[in-house]
Amino acid sequence: MSESIWSYGPSSGRQEGANLTGYKVEATDGHIGKVDKHSEDVGSSYLVVDTGVWIFGKHVLLPAGTIASVDHQEEKVYVARTKDQIKDAPEFDKDKHTADPVYRDQIGDYYTQHPHI
Repeated sequence: MSESIWSYGPSSGRQEGANLTGYKVEATDGHIGKVDKHSEDVGSSYLVVDTGVWIFGKHVLLPAGTIASVDHQEEKVYVARTKDQIKDAPEFDKDKHTADPVYRDQIGDYYTQHPHI
């Protein structure tokens, strides 16, 4: 698995130290929720997105490499994946996402194998 899926791309517009919590999250085909939590850890950056009613209150884990761009003025994060790609990702497990490297690999592999369409 490519470690770059867990790093922000150079053209993402991410500003180091910026708090993305509460930003709206947009897939390539529409709104999916808002940022509930984020990490800037080198090689392990991610967003946890609260999808609200879109997929029944579920949270999803998005590796930083799925982020196409961040618009700090509009407080929006644009993800280079479709709603269906995000909905079909392995279920978010709040207890495993930082502690279980196998789970992290599952998520990373899913998004690496399902690139932007």
